Amino acid sequence: MVTYYINTMSDDQKTTGDSADSTDSAEKKEESQEEKQLQPEKEDSASSTDEKTALDEVIKEADKPKSKKGKSDYTELKPEEIKPGMLIRVHQKIVDTNPKGEEKERTQIFQGMVLAHKHGAESGSTITVRKVSEGIGVEKIFPLNMPSLTKFELVRKYSVRQARPYFLRTHKKRLREVKE
Repeated sequence: MVTYYINTMSDDQKTTGDSADSTDSAEKKEESQEEKQLQPEKEDSASSTDEKTALDEVIKEADKPKSKKGKSDYTELKPEEIKPGMLIRVHQKIVDTNPKGEEKERTQIFQGMVLAHKHGAESGSTITVRKVSEGIGVEKIFPLNMPSLTKFELVRKYSVRQARPYFLRTHKKRLREVKE
């Protein structure tokens, strides 16, 4: 949209001051200015709608979160598909009992890097998952056939050359993310 700003006071008004005749002429000038402003808007109406739609698209893209993922953005994994170097979320059902003896069931999520997948597809297969919580490394070993494990979700994949990258315990080495 193009707007034009034109000085409404004539040179005579600036030097002599306001009078009744000058106010009438000033009103006529204002009306003519409004007409001038409306004419460019009519001409640019087609281009302005294109600009508005383009701006709306840019604003919508800017409002979208880029790096954070929601609950439904993670892909679900089968236990056989889990490999070392994956950053996964393990959902585990936990039953809590309060002092009255009532039981409540909740789901606890443990998110970390898979360091090892042992015993393949056997009934006793396990995965070792490591995360750093408040500066302290925490590792959990999950039996894959445990009934309390409800879901495995893939967050990210990293390229790892070793089958069991235990070096991640001590080194702060950056891994390269695998894009899918």
